[in-house]
Amino acid sequence: MTTPARHSRRAMIGTVTSAKTPKTITVEVERTFKHKKYGKYLRKRKRYLVHDAEGAAREGDEVEITSTRPLSARKRWRLLRVISRSELGGLELPDAAAEIMADLTAKAPSGTEASQ
Repeated sequence: MTTPARHSRRAMIGTVTSAKTPKTITVEVERTFKHKKYGKYLRKRKRYLVHDAEGAAREGDEVEITSTRPLSARKRWRLLRVISRSELGGLELPDAAAEIMADLTAKAPSGTEASQ
């Protein structure tokens, strides 16, 4: 019988959902499992606060995290590595309402609003 390695840490892979706070990212990890009684496959998602000291991860990136000692009230994970970068990472998307209003004002012909 073999003994497990000392100091082995739990590691998970997830997607960064928020990178707005300094040195902290929010990672959503999804797991699938089979229901005991009905046999249907279910999905569960859980969010973890992860310590990212260098600020390497951005929203949408796929990352690997590992457990660590408590770093704050809710932060018990740290970033191991960024597995893949998001195509939209770092880009700011414009506000949808502002974009619609800009499209409407650009399409409206001048002088026709009050005459009809």
